[in-house]
Order: sequence, then C-alpha cells, then structure tokens
Amino acid sequence: MTAATAFKRSSHPTLGHLADGQLLRELAYVDGRWTQAQDAAGFAVDDPFSGRTLAHVASLGTEETGLAIDAAQRAFPSWAARAPQERAALLRAWYELILAAREDLALLMTLEQGKPLAESRGEIDYAASFVEWYAEEGKRVNAESITSHLPGAYMQVTREPLGVAALLTPWNFPCAMVTRKSAAALAAGCTVVVHPSSHTPLSALALAELADRAGLPPGVFNVVTGDARIIAPRLCKDTRVRVVSFTGSTEVGRLIAAQCAPSVKRLVMELGGNAPLIICSDADLDQSVDIAMAAKFATSGQDCLAANRIYVQRPLYEAFCGALAGRVAALKVGGGLEEGVEVGPLMHEGAVARTRARIDDALAQGARRLAGEGAAPGNLFVLPTLLVDVPDQAAIMREEQFAPVACVTPFEDEAEVIERANATEYGLVAYIVTRNGAQALRLSRALQYGMVAVNRVKLTGAPVPFGGVKQSGMGREGARHGLEAFTDLKYTCLDLA
Repeated sequence: MTAATAFKRSSHPTLGHLADGQLLRELAYVDGRWTQAQDAAGFAVDDPFSGRTLAHVASLGTEETGLAIDAAQRAFPSWAARAPQERAALLRAWYELILAAREDLALLMTLEQGKPLAESRGEIDYAASFVEWYAEEGKRVNAESITSHLPGAYMQVTREPLGVAALLTPWNFPCAMVTRKSAAALAAGCTVVVHPSSHTPLSALALAELADRAGLPPGVFNVVTGDARIIAPRLCKDTRVRVVSFTGSTEVGRLIAAQCAPSVKRLVMELGGNAPLIICSDADLDQSVDIAMAAKFATSGQDCLAANRIYVQRPLYEAFCGALAGRVAALKVGGGLEEGVEVGPLMHEGAVARTRARIDDALAQGARRLAGEGAAPGNLFVLPTLLVDVPDQAAIMREEQFAPVACVTPFEDEAEVIERANATEYGLVAYIVTRNGAQALRLSRALQYGMVAVNRVKLTGAPVPFGGVKQSGMGREGARHGLEAFTDLKYTCLDLA
C-alpha cells in the first residue's frame, strides 16, 4: 500500500461549490496517511440524481485491510493509556471541525446519497452531537468497589477498552453512523477501522480529513474503502479485531455474525426494521397525519426507523386515508439540491425494482393506490405512494422496505393490533398515537420493540440507547451503553494481608 496523489478529479459541476476542496478525498485513510492499493483501480461514486460520477475512490483489498488492522493494533496501547481527558480534548476538536464544515459535509452527503439538503444538514448536526457527547461521557467511565464477602480482601471492577474495533457503516446515514460508532469506541480507548458503504464513502473520508486535522494520532482512526465482500470478511476473521459494530440489513447481519463466531468477537448490531405506526380511534386526525408523514417519508423512506405498516382504528380509518392521500400527493420530488424538495432518488436500481414489484404484489392482493401514479423524474425515483387496505400477507407488509411508500390497513381493537404489529422478525421501533395515557402505556409495554415513540416521531439522539430486539439487532448505540459496548469488565481481588 502506498501514499499517492488523488485519482483524476470528476468534472461534476457542483463539487466546485465546496468551500474546502480538501474535504473531497478519494484515497483511503490508514495510519495517518492517504493511501490506495498498489494494483487496484478505484471505483466510481455516482450522484444518484444525475447519474454523473462524483469521484473515483481507492479500492483496498485483503492485504491493505490487514495493514489497517496492523496500524490500529499498534496505536491501541498508547491510545488506551491516555487519560480520558486527553482523548476528550481530541474528540472535542473533531466535533468543532465537523460543525465548522457543516455546509460542505451536507453538500457532499446530498451529492453521494441523494437526500434533500435540509436533511443532510440535520444529519451533520446529529453526527456531530455524538462526538460531543462521547467527548464528555468518556470521562465518566469509573471504577467501582464491591463490598467484600471474603475476609481480608479488597474487590474492584473496572472497564477496559476491548482493543481494535471494526465499524461497518451503511449508506443511508453516511456521517451519523460513522460518528455514533467511532466516537463511542474512541472515547472508550479503542482504535477503529471504519469501512463505509461503497455507495457513500465520501462522507466517511471527509470525516477522516477532519479527524486528521483534529490531531487524532496515526492508526487511531482508519477508513478502508472498497468492496464489502472483500473487506468485511477480512475484518471479521482477524483475531486482533475484538469488536465489530455493524449497521445494515438483518440478512447481512447474520453473515457478519457467522464470520465473527470463530474468534468470539463482541458484536454490536443495528439491523433491519419494519416499524408499525398504531393510530387509535381517539387520536387527533391532523396530528396523526403529521406523524405518519414524518415517520414514513424522511430520507425518502430509506430509513430503518420508517413506519412501514400504518394501522388505523376503524372509526378514524376513512378520514385518515383521505387526509393522508392529499399530503402524500403534494410532496415535492426531485434532486436534493433543489429548493423545497422533500423526496429524492433511491440509492440504486435494485431498490427501485424491488419497490415496484412490492407495489404490484400489494395491488394484486386487493390494496388500493390513493397516491403515487404518474411519471417519475428519473430512473432512480419512486413517486411518493399511498397504498390502503393492504393485507398483512403482502410482501410490502412483511419485508423491510426502503422507499417512499406508505401502507395503511385498518384494525378493530387493541388486542388485534398488538398481535399483528408483533407478527414480524423485526423489533426496532414502534409508534403509537392516542390521547389515552393508559392505552399508550399498555401498548408500549405489549409491543416487542426496543424503542417506542408515543405521539411523536423524533426519539433518537446521543443520550439515547438506540437499538432493537429480536432480529433487529443486539446491543445499543448512544448513551453510556454505547460506550460500554466497547469495553470489558475486569474484576480484581486484592489480598490486604
């Protein structure tokens, strides 16, 4: 692996709007150096709206990934030995640089991911919040003493960093998932090797540039770009990697877990979701529609927290469907840099094909389409769609979907909707809308989900233990629990005699 100059720059016109051109990086970041594989060509990163190439990014292989692990392993002892306050100061510097580069980072994200620019700005703020939070939280990892049951013994429990952490991040939140994982790991005293999605590596590389400017030592924060089918198994099988944190589909999560099993790694996984939104008959109609819109169409529906199954109690059903149809049809669709756009393109052609097949399947099984017909503005677009009377057996109700398609179905009573909402392998988040406090409590306790939002949509943030149950993952990210995931407990028993 060699340090090298960047590949030939793209002619994409919007890249000229970057105030800081050095944030556009096309080489991997390993051991404090920008680098590429010696014998591999780069891969193209395309703007999903225009189809134009943004950059050609270095594609590393197994050998180069091993060198990144080498660097992280070398850096680990000194990084772990630093006082928490020293690590916090470096994280704080990184946080301030991220905020200062907010507009450029948001522009890069919209160009490579497609989400509207306003959402990208919001994600940069969200991403930065994790760095700030863990800069402080890392100072609070305290030892605890145990009242001894053995005569003449002193007992203490400490938390110690696990070692090298591999962080596998998705394309739908290309900045926030890097910082949520890496800030926790770094604050705990681990060193990290980040592997971003090949659809959206530019955000992770820009964060690496800012981490370098913040003064993170060589080898502490590494970003390896390239084919996940090559890089992920290399990270999972290396015995020096002691923890793997992965965000992605449940299907891929099973493969990651299998590859980590021989070396019994710690796993932190945020996997698929198929969130129910339960709207009770006493709910306010306007509030219910607002919540449905926000819970379904953020990030163009490409969100594991998206409300994919909307259950509405029968007395409110027809009025809700009519009101929601008007709101869905009014959503502005287009490129993420266009003023007022609310729904952008999907990430790739496979997502478009799967979504259209699921819509056709639902219609064939008796669903009705109240919004979403017409010509899309490009090959990677699915018009915001509303399907009602969708049967539970339709694929679009059973499978996680990443698309701007809202599916609504009626229910009669509380017991019925609990059974239907829980009838899934997923258990990430559920939403409830009701004015009845006792009903809200009953539903939230009965729903088999790691997170429940009542009468609101936004529920995440740095202080929150984010994660699911069943096949939606294991462990938590955010809060003190997210930091503790990168540590092991050590018990010491000292004989006082």
